[in-house]
Amino acid sequence: MTHEWHDLTSLTGDRDFVVTSVRLGDSGVAIDGEFELPPLAGLRYEDQVFVGEFVRCHGSIKHMEKAFGVSYPTIKNRLNRIATRLQLVQIDTEPEGTPADEVLDLLERGEISAEEAARRLRE
Repeated sequence: MTHEWHDLTSLTGDRDFVVTSVRLGDSGVAIDGEFELPPLAGLRYEDQVFVGEFVRCHGSIKHMEKAFGVSYPTIKNRLNRIATRLQLVQIDTEPEGTPADEVLDLLERGEISAEEAARRLRE
């Protein structure tokens, strides 16, 4: 009996599940055990479609608004909900700057004076 992925994710909802058997269709080879699913496979089918479209349009929220006929806040809320479900690895997106960059950032935020910034940049 063949089950569609959509049916499986509808049945499981947001609950975690474990795959205990894998069968290769062309050879009939079967493997039994407990297999962890990749994070995207744990999402509901509709969320997988949403993520797929988001990747296809290179993260354009404007495109997502048109494709799904919903507003910007709706897209953002759904992305936030999916992100929490995926348990993504936190990556530091701040590139390490030079000491001069740090001084200029302090100056921009008003934490040091122009004179102090100049002194630090000379050092």
